[in-house]
This record gives sequence, C-alpha cells and structure tokens, in this order.
Amino acid sequence: MGEGIRDRLSKRLEPLSSLRIEVSHGTIIAYSSLALILFVAFIVRILPLRWENLSSGVTTLNEFDPYYQLSITQYMTNHGLLSPFWPTEWRNMQLWYPFGLNMGATALPGIPITGAAVYDLFRALGANINLITLCALIPPVVGVITVYIMYLLGKDIGGKAVGLLSALFLALAPSIIERTSLGFYDTEVPGTLGLVLFVFFFLRSVDSNRSLRASILYSLGAAVTLAYFIVGWGGAYYMVDVTVLFVFVMLILRRYSQRLLLSYSITFGLALFIATKVPYLGLSYLTSGAVIPVAGGFVLLLIAELLRNNISLRTKVLLALSSLIVIVGAFAALFATGRITGSGFSGKFSTVLDPFIRASSPIINSVAEQQLTAWGNIYVECGVGLLFFLIGMYFVLKNPTSKNVFFVVFAVTALFFAASMIRLLAIFDPAFAVIAAIGIMGVLKPFYTLLKEAPRALAKSKRKLPRVSKEYSGVAVFLIFMILVTLFAFSPQTGGVPRAIEQSFVPTAISASSLPIGGSSLSQPVSSWIDALAWIKSNVPSNNVVVAWWDYGDWLSDIGNVTTLCDNTTYNSTQIANVGFIMMGNETQSMIMLNHYEDYNNPGRVNYILVFVVLAIEQSSGGTGYTAIPAGYGDEGKFVWMARISGTYEQMYLNLHYMSPSSKWKDETTFGSYSNTTGQWTWNSAGQNCTLNELMYDAAYQYCNQLSASGLSVTPSWTATLPTYFTPVEIFGENVSPYQYGGLVPLVALYKVNYSAYYKATGATGTG
Repeated sequence: MGEGIRDRLSKRLEPLSSLRIEVSHGTIIAYSSLALILFVAFIVRILPLRWENLSSGVTTLNEFDPYYQLSITQYMTNHGLLSPFWPTEWRNMQLWYPFGLNMGATALPGIPITGAAVYDLFRALGANINLITLCALIPPVVGVITVYIMYLLGKDIGGKAVGLLSALFLALAPSIIERTSLGFYDTEVPGTLGLVLFVFFFLRSVDSNRSLRASILYSLGAAVTLAYFIVGWGGAYYMVDVTVLFVFVMLILRRYSQRLLLSYSITFGLALFIATKVPYLGLSYLTSGAVIPVAGGFVLLLIAELLRNNISLRTKVLLALSSLIVIVGAFAALFATGRITGSGFSGKFSTVLDPFIRASSPIINSVAEQQLTAWGNIYVECGVGLLFFLIGMYFVLKNPTSKNVFFVVFAVTALFFAASMIRLLAIFDPAFAVIAAIGIMGVLKPFYTLLKEAPRALAKSKRKLPRVSKEYSGVAVFLIFMILVTLFAFSPQTGGVPRAIEQSFVPTAISASSLPIGGSSLSQPVSSWIDALAWIKSNVPSNNVVVAWWDYGDWLSDIGNVTTLCDNTTYNSTQIANVGFIMMGNETQSMIMLNHYEDYNNPGRVNYILVFVVLAIEQSSGGTGYTAIPAGYGDEGKFVWMARISGTYEQMYLNLHYMSPSSKWKDETTFGSYSNTTGQWTWNSAGQNCTLNELMYDAAYQYCNQLSASGLSVTPSWTATLPTYFTPVEIFGENVSPYQYGGLVPLVALYKVNYSAYYKATGATGTG
C-alpha cells in the first residue's frame, strides 16, 4: 500500500525533476547588491537606537515637529482615522492658549494617517506595540522602501547598473537619511516616498512603448501617489509645477503625444480630486498660485491635440493666438478678482522662489533648515559625486528621450530650490542620484567594453601581447571605484567620517538635549530635557500655561502635558512675537504682556516661564578657575530671533503702550553687540535687564555656585540683573559634570511667575 502511494507520487513529481531554474551570475550579483544596499540603508537609519531606552520598550522622536504629528496620530488611534477632521474638527486647547489650535485645519494628514493606519493594522493582527515606538520606526522603513523604488526608477532610465547606483546614492544621501532616520516622524517621510514613486509611475505612464492598458494603470498609480504626496508634504507644490514645466518643454520640443495628454489628464484629474477632499486643502487648493498652472498645461495639451489635425496653417496660427489670449486673459481675470489665492507662493514658499525677500520674514529665517544653502552644504551633501552629476547631465542631454527630458527639468529646478533652502536638498537628492549614476555608467561603459574584449596580438610582433589600452581601462575602472569608495566610506569633506555615519550616528534631539554631539564618544543620553519634561508632567497641572520659545512648544504639550502659548507651527505669528516680547522685554514689560493673557480669566493662566541655556565650560584666560560661556545651542543663541520677530511688531506694541519710545526695539542690536576681539555677544544695560538674559544668567549663576561649593571655581562670563518677578522652581542639568559632554552643559530652567510680587510693586491687577 505504502509502496503504491510512493510510486504514484514519484510519477507525479517526475516532470518537475527535469525543470532547471537557471539564474545568471549577473542577476545574482545584482540582487545581492540590491539586498546589501537596502540592508545598509536600514542600518544607518536606526543607529540612534543606541541612545534609546530599549528596556522600557519606548523610544523618542527626533526634533520638534514629529511630536505634533504624534499628537494627531494618537487622537486618530483613539477616535478613528477621520476624527480630527470629521464630523467636527478637533481643537487642541493645550496649544496656542487661550484660543487653542484647530488640528483638522492646520496640518496635512499624510503622516498621521499612515502611522494610525499601520498601528490599527498591528492591533488587528494582535500585535502589542507602543505607538511612539511604531512612529519612530516608520521613517526608517519608509526610507528603505523609497530606496527600493529608486532602484526601479533608475533601472527604467538606464538599466540595472544605473538602478543600483541610484539606490546607493539615495540610501546614503545625508539629507534623506536625516529625514528618514529613527524618530523623524514628519511630513518629509511621505514626501520623499511620494516624490520618487510618483516619478516612477508617471514616467512609465507616458512611455509610448507600453500598452494603452498599462499606461492607464500607471496613470492611476501616479494619481494616487501624487494625491498621497500632496496630503503628506507641502513640497508637492514643487513636483506639481515640475510636471507642468515638463509638459511645456515637451511641447516646445515638438514631442507631443496622445499618451502624454491621457496620462496628464488622468493623473492630475484624480489626484486633485482626492486632495481637495482634505479639509486643510479644500477647493481653494485648485486656485492656489502653485496649482493653477496645471489647468494651463491641460489647455496647452488640448491645443496641441487640435493642431495635430489636418487643418490649414492660417487656422493653426489663429487657434494658437486665440488660445494664448484666452489663457492670459483668464489668469488676469482670476488674479484681479482674487480667485487665485497666494497658497503655494506665500510664506516660506515665496522665499524659495525669491531668496532675497527672506530678510523681511524673520520667523521663516529663524528656522535653521529654511536658511539659504551654502555651496559647501551642497558639496558635503554630494561630495565628488557632483563631478559625475555634471557628466551625467551631458549624457542625458545627448540622448533626449522623454524620461531624460523629465530628469533634466527635474535636476535643474531641484538644484535651484536646493540652493535656495537647505531643507530642499531632500528634493534634489533623487534627481542627483539618477543623473550621477548615469554619469558613472557613461564613463565606465567604454572601459568596461574594452575589458570584456579577448586579448588580441599586435600585427607585426613576434610575441603576442594584449593591447595596452585594455590595461589602462582596468586602471580607469579601478580609479572610479576608489572615488566611489572614498565618497561613501571615507568622505574627506566630513573629516574622514563616512557621510552616512556622521549624519545618522547621533541621538534624537531630545535625547541629546539639542547638543551637537554623538558618535562613539557619547555613551548615554543627555537627560536635561527628558528629566525636565518628566518632572513637569508629574508636577504641573495640564491646564497651567508654560511660556517658552516656540521651538519647545510641542515637547511641553505632548511630552510634558501642559498648555503652551505657541508650538512649532507658524499658526499665529503675532503670538510668537508676543513670546519674543516676553523674553526680550524688561521684567515690567514682560509682566504687562503676561498679565494680558491673565485678562482672559482662564483658570489655566500663564504660571510658568521656561528657558534653555547651554554653557561651554572653558579655562579662564588667567589660568585660575573656569568660565561658563554661552555656547549658542539654546536660547542664548535664539534670542536674536526673539528680538527680530518681536521687533517687527514694534509699532503695534507702541500703540498698545507695551513699549515706550525709550524701551522699544527692532532687532537684537538694542540689547548689545558682538565683540570684535572675542567674537562673543556682549549685553549692554538693556540686555542685562531683559527677562530672558536675567533667567539664563540666574540658571548659570546657580550652576556655577554649585560647582564652586564642590571645589571647582566656575563663574559666568557675563552679568545680568537677577529676576524679581520670577521664582526658580527647578533647574534640570545642574548635576551635569563640566567634563561629561565635552565641556557643554545644557540647563533647562523652570520659573514660577510671581504675580503677587508684581501687583504689590506696581499696583497693577489681574483684570487689565
């Protein structure tokens, strides 16, 4: 019986035994290389895990904005994916006291919906995972997926080799690593994925070598991806307009095709339909300055389609001129009637197009990642790969296929925007990756071809010798290989440390207490901010307002569970200026403003003020003792923006009598100047009496006194008046040794607002 079954199975399986799966060595090498690139891409993005408390199962998020996204994600997991937007919009009253913040109308939902959906999926599968840990891990995973899509895109453009090099460049691009590393749970995560995936789908959809059915399917994929991109990151404005510009260039080059019209119509029609359903965007998105060109591109494609018909030259000219007049007239009418809104060309977006207007917007200029990009930044980003990028541009221009034309438009415009704002290097990196890969393969191809040739004998020689050119080819290939190894492994532009390691091997901002430290020299987190927020959460009621500079708003509300005047959005620039006024004014001016918020008669009044100061402990010039010098990583470096932002409202404060002609300011020069000899900031009498300086000095003074009591003589390098109406509650970081973090000491100082002392001294009341 058993033998009969065995015989029957043997006969059934006999045909399969003759099957042989043959895989070429090249395929094995290609997919092994891709797997290695993806593995490296993931590893470099989770290196900050070293400084996380893995035993507790909870990690931290990086920077400030991710905590804002986390709060929306948390709300979605508790109340449903659409809960912040429907049926009623969620107003978070712990932000922007006393008005609160409409979370459904002030945030793009791409990353919160992604995080909440993944979390709900894990719960449905029975997996128990902490939400913040999941949110911290999403960026590295999405980063790896983006690198894989980059491989597919590069493969479409120039074959497997170009795909692998493109993936490698993107996997180790510093700006991409920064925005897809552990804990960077912010808009750039869906943004980078959406950008690369959209380009991949769109270029396949306009490929005339594919079937009509495939083209329609890829157009639908491009539409859904573009919609996700739009609702995930404001940088989608760029790709929308780049696609329109690509269409215009194709028409100029007489490369119009019906496939282009079909793909463009499906992609933008469906994508914009989906995007306008998001409350943050709405129908006004269609008439925003950056999106209205989509309609113009569609009209131009329709005109091109009409001109393809067999009509007279006179009719074609009349049709083109009349269409042009209609388009220009329509745009003029929309602008004149106010139908075209400034969205897309306002705020930080306008400073990208025109970097010279940045000086008039200190709020935008105060954010480090929105500063102008120095050419040194671009070199650190790309290294010697810039050489291959330029060579790649030559090869791309030499072969102007539709895909290559798109990448020329993409690369040139992305380079302009990346030079205009550091943050937008992340947009340039995908274009750089593909074109630099094309440049490398274009240079290697002739040498590689020679290396593959069989040795040939010289015609008039008695001895058979291989051609010398083949040896030179091997040397050329080896040199290019060494250049790439230097670029990725040694990176002379970063002092010998690999770019990827330098960019990613640092703790999250809160685990480093915003200090610029990391690497093997840091063995544990810097706990000043972590301790401060834990103490605040346990000891300060959630309805109490803590005043701090807007950088720390999300940390205070989402981790410390207290109410704040402002967070990391620019929702209310006047209130940000008010916080700057509180910090830079003298104590009387600060109390007048704080009393203004007390007038709202809310039980959660402004009870606390928090400052963050980083000291650099250095040997005194006389050789006796040490000096605590402002390091510039905390409020001692940000006061410049507090003064400039509040100074833009000078006339308003004068009208409200918060300022007087003798105590007004426009910028930081009212409070001091930089010393030409030491390069340090020197406070004048106005600066010595401003509230921020008083509180920072008090924190430094207490820290130095503590060290002096233990036998180490340390004195602050500057002087200020000690505060009168602000009582110290806790100073976190007092126990940090001056040797612990390379001489840097981060102090988070919390003070109680003493209204009673102010009322007693001035006769003011809390009723206005």
